[in-house]
Amino acid sequence: MSSEKQMKLSLYDVIKRHLVTEKSQAGLVLNQYTFEVLPSATKADIKVAVQNLFGVTVESVNTMNRLGKTKVFRGRKGQRQDTKKAIVRLKSGDSIAIGLGA
Repeated sequence: MSSEKQMKLSLYDVIKRHLVTEKSQAGLVLNQYTFEVLPSATKADIKVAVQNLFGVTVESVNTMNRLGKTKVFRGRKGQRQDTKKAIVRLKSGDSIAIGLGA
């Protein structure tokens, strides 16, 4: 993102939510956490946000764009919103307390 946009965004804007699926839970064994992020966020933005919000060291960030499905409801076609997903691998020994009331 440009520096102008980066100034306006807070860390909470970059990371929307933690994704909880079977596949993301299997990644926890490998010290990988999955987040839904802002579609315009770069890997560097995501890395800085995770390190500052959770106080951990990020080793790598992998991102993917998920296209929204076309759905039909009562004979009318609609389009779900496109999203961006980030898989963040942390340094061994670091962890994020997600789902533990923290």
